[in-house]
Amino acid sequence: MAVRSTAAPPTPWSRNLAEPKIHESTFVHPFSNIIGDVYVGANVIIAPGTSIRADEGTPFYIGENTNIQDGVVIHGLEQGRVIGDDQNKYSVWIGENASITHMALIHGPAYVGENSFIGFRSTVFNARVGAGCIVMMHALIQDVEIPPGKYVPSGSIITNQQQADRLPDVQDQDEEFAHHVVGINQALRTGYRCAADSKCIAPIRDENAKSYTGNGITVLELERSSKVSSNSLGAETIEQVRYLLNQGYKIGTEHVDQRRFRTGSWTSCQPIEPRSMGEAIAALESCLRDHSGEYVRLFGIDNGRRRVLETIIQRPDGVVSTAASFKAPASSNGNSSYHSNGNGNGNGHSSASGALSTETVDQIRQLLAGGYKIGTEHVDERRFRTGSWQSCEPINSSSANEVIAALEDCITNHQGEYVRLIGIDTKAKRRVLESIIQRPNGQAAPSSSQKKSFSSTSSANATATATATNTRLSSEVVDQLRGLLAGGYKISAEHVDGRRFRTGSWSSCGQIEARSDREAIAALESYLAEYQGEYVRLIGIDPKAKRRVLETIIQRP
Repeated sequence: MAVRSTAAPPTPWSRNLAEPKIHESTFVHPFSNIIGDVYVGANVIIAPGTSIRADEGTPFYIGENTNIQDGVVIHGLEQGRVIGDDQNKYSVWIGENASITHMALIHGPAYVGENSFIGFRSTVFNARVGAGCIVMMHALIQDVEIPPGKYVPSGSIITNQQQADRLPDVQDQDEEFAHHVVGINQALRTGYRCAADSKCIAPIRDENAKSYTGNGITVLELERSSKVSSNSLGAETIEQVRYLLNQGYKIGTEHVDQRRFRTGSWTSCQPIEPRSMGEAIAALESCLRDHSGEYVRLFGIDNGRRRVLETIIQRPDGVVSTAASFKAPASSNGNSSYHSNGNGNGNGHSSASGALSTETVDQIRQLLAGGYKIGTEHVDERRFRTGSWQSCEPINSSSANEVIAALEDCITNHQGEYVRLIGIDTKAKRRVLESIIQRPNGQAAPSSSQKKSFSSTSSANATATATATNTRLSSEVVDQLRGLLAGGYKISAEHVDGRRFRTGSWSSCGQIEARSDREAIAALESYLAEYQGEYVRLIGIDPKAKRRVLETIIQRP
């Protein structure tokens, strides 16, 4: 494979014409550039569009098993060096098993330790990032040394050592995520090298030509099974099974009685290893018969052992799930695809709640569909003014029914108190939504006249919607405002017209420097009056972490 690597050009500070040294096991995409004294270790993958340019600061070191992803830029100043793990001086040192992800900038003098993760569009300049650190998206690390094993949230600006020393430790799930990224890119490296080798790729093309799915069931067999019918399964369920098999997914089933349904304690039916569509249908019918009077659900399993398309196909009353029609999900490129990542609601059916309004239930579903976790908090009237909220029992479920049941339990256990719903972005480790769903008088919010919805903006921040009547703030917004001020957060607002709303092009209304709740409310209401006919949203800002903790739409056109 042709690799675009060239010697360093002669310059006033160097005329050594050093060339890259790239291990034979490494994959370098031909649309990337490597210039000058760059050492690239074994089993590295360098993706398209990268620029690794040791023509000013030099040399560079990239350790084995590291992945340098699309659009990454690695460069260095002529002055300044870091000490690598081999005790030699480098302009840029990147250790083993590191992930430098899409559009990141590593500018020397810079050191990135082994097993570290640098997120999308983040910058490391004149800094050391210790081993095992996780730096999330759009972060700036400059003029500091990040201790090993620290977590840097998305959007962080770390430019003094005191900030670096206060960073939280990496959690187990963060380490698993970083290791997963390394593993994925190792598989990609192997795949790209195979694709460029005719001896490796030819047998795979021959195998694909046989039209087999990932389950060993031929496409022809699936087409022949188009007339398969069932007395106990609906036509929509049969179509779903056919789709899953056609996409190469395995089939799984689980059952649970009514008592355990609320706690999500599902039990697997017998494993399904079908050699034909008919065998898959027969196995499903057997599970339904064996567990009559219970809930039964169907799901697909991809190669990464993740679940897709979880659907309840039987309920205790014997009714089998029959949606209007099953449609294979479509990806943006027109090909059928579906990925769950474990964020499905676990059933695919709507559920009603006696204690929660339909708007809150919809809000829960949208949070779960967006991959967010759900939490709840409560506080009595006396502590409400100081913002001293306490957590209810943790909710460790992605099933809408189970989450709704947990919320109702929290409301029941804390009658006469405020209860609020929390949406949590587990990757960024921050809250994306805080919405009061019960007040001391027992009324749950939002009411039918005050709908709340959940959507995502272009910056991928979740947005909760609260209504404002004319230029007056609703009681929910006032409560949120007071909670932010009591928590020491700063307040600002943004506005956007209907045309730009779809692109997320919000404009700032200005910082609100309020010394009291009344001043903050007056400032927000003045913005509502000034930007009538536009969207207006309230922003809560953590001044220490320099990040947003809340975005809430308080006016719509």
